[in-house]
Formats: sequence, C-alpha cells, structure tokens
Amino acid sequence: MHILIAPDKFKGSLTAAEAAEAMAEGALSVYPDAAITRVPVADGGEGTLEAALAAGFEERIRAVTGPLIKPVGAAWAIRGTTAVIETAQASGLAALGSDPDAQTARRAHSYGAGQLVAAALDAGATEILLGLGGSAMTDGGSGALRALGLLPLDAAGNVVPLGGAALADIASIDASALDPRLFAAALRIAVDVGNPLVGPDGAAHVFGPQKGADPETVEVLDAGLRTWAKALADATGRDVDIPGAGAAGGFPAAFLAFTDARLESGFDLVAELVELDVQLDGADLVITGEGSLDEQSLTGKAPIALADRARARGIPVIAVAGRILATPEQLAAHGIEAAGALVDLAPSPAEAMADGAQYLRRAVAELLAGA
Repeated sequence: MHILIAPDKFKGSLTAAEAAEAMAEGALSVYPDAAITRVPVADGGEGTLEAALAAGFEERIRAVTGPLIKPVGAAWAIRGTTAVIETAQASGLAALGSDPDAQTARRAHSYGAGQLVAAALDAGATEILLGLGGSAMTDGGSGALRALGLLPLDAAGNVVPLGGAALADIASIDASALDPRLFAAALRIAVDVGNPLVGPDGAAHVFGPQKGADPETVEVLDAGLRTWAKALADATGRDVDIPGAGAAGGFPAAFLAFTDARLESGFDLVAELVELDVQLDGADLVITGEGSLDEQSLTGKAPIALADRARARGIPVIAVAGRILATPEQLAAHGIEAAGALVDLAPSPAEAMADGAQYLRRAVAELLAGA
C-alpha cells in the first residue's frame, strides 16, 4: 500500500511537516509495510515556504526591515530560477515584536517583503512565487515597491513615510528608479480570498481589525488605500481595485499596477510547487488534515482541495483535524470517507494543541484500524 500524507499546518500546534510525520507514525503503526510519502501542503499563505523546502528548494536567510522598521531575519527559498517568498516572513504580525494595536496597524509596512523580492532577483530568479498571509500591514504593497525603487511623493514632492496611514498624503508616484528586473520576471501571487482593495469588503475593513485597527484606524487605512489606488491608476492607467487585490493588506495592488503579476489560487500554486498530481497518481490512500475543518475549509482550503483531486482519481481520503465543524455529509461530498478530531481524544482543546503530535498519531491509527 502506498499512502500519501499531505496535511496543512495545525496552527498553534504543529507545522505541516510535523503533522505529516505524526500522521506517518500513526499509519505505520497499523500498516507497518506501507510505503509512505510525506508532502506538506498549504493554501499559498503561511506554510508555503515550508512546502517549498520539503519539495527540495534551498533555504536562504536575509536580514530585512521588519514591519515597524526593526530588522528581522527572514527566510525565503530558491530552486533553479524559481524563488518562493512568504510576505509574513518579513512583514508579518509575528515580526511586530508586540501585540498589534491601532498604532502598529497605521505604521506597519511591506518594505521587508520587497527586500526579499530584490534578494530573489539578485540570486537570478526569473519566476517569483509570493505567498500571502499573516501580514501586519495595510499599505497596498507600497512599502515593497519602495524597497525596489519606487518613490511615492506628497504634494510638495517629498517622499511620504512608510505605512498604511501615510498613503493618504500621496499625490504622485516617481517610478523612474523602479528595478527593471521586475518587468522581466514572472510574478505569481498566491491569493485565497476575493476581497477587493477598498470599500466595506476591502483590505482595511475586513482584515484591518485582525491587525489591531480600531474603527477610526480602519477608516484611515481605507482612505489611504483609495488615494494609493488613484495614484497607481494615474501612473499606470491600471485599475487595481479588483477581486483578490485586498489580500495581505492590499499587497498585490502595487505589483498589479507596475508589473504583469498574476493572482493565482494559493492551493493550486502550492500543488504545482510540490508536484502534487504526480504524487497522487501513485497513491492508494490519502491522509490529510489541518487545525480546523469547518465551513471555511469547504471553500477550497488545502485539505478539501486535495480531497477533490484525490476523489477525481478514485483514491480514498481520510482526514484528521484539531476540530471538525463540517458535517460528515459535507466531507463525504469531497471524497473524505472518514474523519477524526483531536479534541475528541484529548481531555481538553488546550491539551490537544499542546500535545498535538501524540493525538494526531492516535487519531490516524484509530481511523485506519477501523477502516
């Protein structure tokens, strides 16, 4: 028997690679002679870099400017001429150094993520995969392009400060020093939301509160993004207020304006990265999972999207999650024949998270033993 084990992360408990290892141990306890292939997956956000490294990419570390100026060490990856970057490595909430609040929400920027793009270009990358998620900023990608030579100017011709709140002061854009290598590179941006840049469904209103923005700050950030979108349109003739542009604080907007960047399904991009279809073609059983299998998962998150691909090939799927809020019928509609939750085994949700590997091994073993 050949078992493909391909989980996403169990957020707050296990990385995707750690989850895959625990699942493999559980499977081997029931089928000791099984051939196991471990393929960590992700939706194109946090975890994308880990998936790339597991697929054979080389890790690089670069010191960059964090979301609040303080330097941070950020990882990225490269294989051949393809680079993989997670914006959260350089510009994520985890790099704030403190809990997010209204002030950090106004000041946070994506400059460091732009520095990672520059590092990838310096290393000879001609294709750059940008994973979004876990970001601290709501700056429309302005900081990232600042790191690549763009100058947003106010009415007096001065360069405006970094951060989302300062976008409201932009009167024009000087792109004369923008890195020309951007125009030749293939930029593929992983997006798993359809939010536009501005408005009630835009970056500031929907995601700003998660980054510490209070109601007043949300309005300030949304106004700034509107000014930024107008400046981009004036400079390039492109309307960047499109579905998906609101991801990661509007990060895609700047790249959509000045380059031929493409927005792509996060899971599809990762699946290509790890050659998932090749792995599926040799599998007799698929085991997947994530922290929570719920209504959001059913919109195409990694475990469900993976299950759909397996079902199309007639491969049975079992799933394990920290908790399961989707119904058995909903899961079965995607080819998941059995599912188990760690919270049903652990004495408490806190214990399930604290010792996730133990309960994950047990859950997989019990599902396979009962199959």
